[in-house]
Amino acid sequence: MRIVDIFKSKQGEGIWTGEESAFIRVVGCNLRCVFCDTQYASWRPEEGEDLTIEEVAGRILLLDCKHVVLTGGEPMLYSEMIPLTRLLKEMNYILTIETSGTLELPVVCDLMSISPKLSNSTPKDASPSLVRFHETNRARPDIIRHLIRLYNYQIKFVIDEPEDLLEAEEFLAMFEEIDPKRVLFMPLATDVSAMWSKAEWIVSFCRNRGYQYCPRKQLEWYGNRRRT
Repeated sequence: MRIVDIFKSKQGEGIWTGEESAFIRVVGCNLRCVFCDTQYASWRPEEGEDLTIEEVAGRILLLDCKHVVLTGGEPMLYSEMIPLTRLLKEMNYILTIETSGTLELPVVCDLMSISPKLSNSTPKDASPSLVRFHETNRARPDIIRHLIRLYNYQIKFVIDEPEDLLEAEEFLAMFEEIDPKRVLFMPLATDVSAMWSKAEWIVSFCRNRGYQYCPRKQLEWYGNRRRT
């Protein structure tokens, strides 16, 4: 499996915000989100190394964390995730998998963190073929339904404009089984001032609907830096 980063930090997003965690970032993604903040690990990979699951587990062991986050790119691209997650669970780690919810594997995890992509993710200035590719693949309600049935989950939406909130609700309407308290709305931002400027109306919407506001605490703690 091709890995671009293994590092120690604090989880900045979601229900386990603040937990000291080891992060495993794989290379490769099946989507082309215009706001991707890890293009070096997704659809424009220029680095990374091929590691066995034993090598990955050995590096995680050195970081001395209870939580492990598998992210990318898109972790579900790799069949090696199946034996890797099983090995890490045998080592008593608490596992989060960060995924777009467009692919699935029979992995083991304690939290499936699903980030469905709204239309604000589509690279509208890209070639028509790339736009079609992304639009065709960005939403898989059937896979999301399967994942939330099998795993403890959270659903995270990236919000840029107020109309994104309504689009997210339209998407959620397909899932009667989703608990609103497990739905998180996160501002699209690369700096703290942009995050705070959107927070007011996102927080108000969440309070009125019973959802959760999800700040990107890593921006506050570290700024917009890699390996955080």
